[in-house]
Amino acid sequence: MVVCGDDGLAHRLAAELRGVYGAQVTLVVPAGARSARPPAVGRARAASAALLDRVNAAVGRAAGNGTALGALGTTGSGGEPGRADRVLEAAEPTDTVLAEAGVERATALALVYDDDETNIRAALTARRLNPRLRLVLRLYNRRLGQHIEDLLDQAAALASGDDSGSSADASTTVLSDADTAAPALVATAVAGTRKVVQTDGLLLRAVERPPPAPGVVADPGLCTLALLSATSSDPAGADGSEGSGERGPHLLPDEADVAAATGRGAVVLEQVSYAAGPPLPAGRTGVVPPFASLFSRRLRWSLAGLVGCVLALAVALWLVTGIHPLGAFYLTLLDLFAIDEPALGEPLGRQILQLLSGLVGLLLLPVLLAAVLEALGTFRTASTLRKPPRGLGGHVVLLGLGKIGTRVLTRLRELHIPVVCVEADADARGLATARRLRVPVVLGDVTQEGVLEAAKIHRAHALLAVTSADTTNLEAVLYARSVRPDLRVLLRLYDDDFATAVYRTLRAAHPGALTRSRSVTHLAAPAFAGAMFGRQILGAIPVERRVLLVAAVEVDGHPQLEGRSVAEAFRAGAWRVLALEGQQQPSPDHVLRAGDRVVLAATRRGLAELLGRHRSPSDPT
Repeated sequence: MVVCGDDGLAHRLAAELRGVYGAQVTLVVPAGARSARPPAVGRARAASAALLDRVNAAVGRAAGNGTALGALGTTGSGGEPGRADRVLEAAEPTDTVLAEAGVERATALALVYDDDETNIRAALTARRLNPRLRLVLRLYNRRLGQHIEDLLDQAAALASGDDSGSSADASTTVLSDADTAAPALVATAVAGTRKVVQTDGLLLRAVERPPPAPGVVADPGLCTLALLSATSSDPAGADGSEGSGERGPHLLPDEADVAAATGRGAVVLEQVSYAAGPPLPAGRTGVVPPFASLFSRRLRWSLAGLVGCVLALAVALWLVTGIHPLGAFYLTLLDLFAIDEPALGEPLGRQILQLLSGLVGLLLLPVLLAAVLEALGTFRTASTLRKPPRGLGGHVVLLGLGKIGTRVLTRLRELHIPVVCVEADADARGLATARRLRVPVVLGDVTQEGVLEAAKIHRAHALLAVTSADTTNLEAVLYARSVRPDLRVLLRLYDDDFATAVYRTLRAAHPGALTRSRSVTHLAAPAFAGAMFGRQILGAIPVERRVLLVAAVEVDGHPQLEGRSVAEAFRAGAWRVLALEGQQQPSPDHVLRAGDRVVLAATRRGLAELLGRHRSPSDPT
C-alpha cells in the first residue's frame, strides 16, 4: 500500500493500514512532514497547559485537595506519526516519486493531500504507471470527484482490455474526510439526531439510547450495535475519548452480553422508510429575502399601530356623521394625507376627527419612509452576512467555517437546526455557504472577549468547535463553559491523549454538562483504509471515539460468510450482517451463497480479518 499526503490524515491512514490490516505501507510526505504533526500536537499541549492548570486549580479547590485531574499522557497512537515500512520525503507526488514509492508494484494508492488538484494530477500519473492499481482519492469537490472517478475507471478498463467499462481490481474511489466526519460531528452535538446509512433503497439508522429505567424493557430494534460506557449513574460515559475509560464501549455484542449489560446505554440499529422531511422555513435559502424579513419587528409593530389608528378614526367618523363606512374610510384617508378640504361649517366632532387624522398622517409619513429605506437596505444586504437576530435561542454555535465546518453547517441546515457561525477569517470558504443559506455569522477571533456573546452563546443549545487548532477549540469551550456551565460542547481534537485529559478535566469541573471530543482523521481513516482494499464503505457510525464501519461486501470468496446462515456468520465484536441485497431483513436461518451481496457492520479489526489480513485462532476456516 502507498499513502501520499501532507497532513494528519496520511499519518493516521498509514497507522490504520499497518496496525489494523497488517499491510506493508510506503508513506510519502513532504520534506519535514515526517514528524510535522506530532510536534504540532505537542505545541497544542504546551499552549493548553495553562488553560488546563486553571481548570485543575478550580477543581482542586472545590475538592479540597488541590489535585490535578487532567494529566496529559506522554504517548498515544494519536500523537505519533503513522508508522510505515518506508517513508519517502517529496514535495509533490511526481512520476519519479511515485515510481520510487513502488506504485508499479503496489496494490492500492491513497492520495490524501489537502489540495484537490494535487490529488487529481497524481492519480492520472499513477493510473498511467499502473493500470491495475486501486486508487483512493481525497477530494472536497464532490461533483468533480464523480467525474474523475468515472474517467479513471474507464481508463483502467481500457488498459486491462475489459469491454464492460469497469475493472474490479483497478477501481477508483473518491472520498472526502469532511463528508465522512460531518454526520458524526452533527449527531454527537445535537440531541435527537441519528446516524443514517442508505444502501440500495434501504435506510438504516443508528440510535443512541440512554440506560433504561429499572424494570423497563427497551425495544432492541433490528440489533444492538454497541454497548456504551454510559451507565445509569454516569450518563456522560466513563470517558470522552476512544476506549480510554475503565469500561469503554463494547462493539457488536452478542445476545448474552446485551442481556448481562444492565444500566448501560446502547447504540441500536433501526430500519426506517423514506419520508420527506419538513420544508425549510421560508427565507432560509435563495437570494430574495421573504417579505417579513424586509422590516424589523419594531417597524412592523409601528405600522400595525398606525393602521389600527386609521381604522379607529374611520369608525369614529362613521358613527359621528352617519355616512357610509366606505365613505368614512375614504374621507379619513384624505384627511390623513392632508388633501381634503377643511371641515368648515361641519359639526365639532367632524372637525376634531379631521385634526386627529392630520396628526396621525404626520406620524405615518416618517414610518413609511423608514419602511422604504429598510426594505432597500435589506435587498442591498441580501448577499452579505447576516447577524444573529434578537431573542435567538436553542441554536447551535458552530466555530470554524473551513472544509469541515462547511460540511457540518450544511448538515445542520438539512436537519432544520438553527445555527450561528463564528469565523475569524473573512475569506473562509464556508462564508459563501453561510450567505447562501442565510445563516448568521459573527466575524471575529473567538479567543477575544465578546465574540461568543455576539453569537448568543448564553442561550445556545450546543457549541461545535471544529477549527483545525486544538488550542482554539479548547479555549472557546472553556470560555463558553464559564458563561454556560451546562452547555453541550463538542471539540475537534486530533491527539487522543490530549482529548482524554481535556475531557476528564472538563467533566470534573462541570459534571452536569455533556462533553465530547472527536477527531476528523480518526473518523475518516477507516473509510479510506477500507476503500484501499476494494470494499465499498457506506458509512461510519461513531461510538464515543470508536468507529463502526458499514460496508457492502460480496459473499463470494469469503469463507466466513459463504455457506453459512446469517446467524452463523455473526462474529461478536468483529462483524454482523445487517441486510441482504433484495431482502431487507434476512432471516437468521438464511444461508449466504456466492453471488449474494450483504451489508454488514464491522469493527476495523473485524473488517481486516474478514479480508484475510488477520486470522482469528478460534476461526475454523
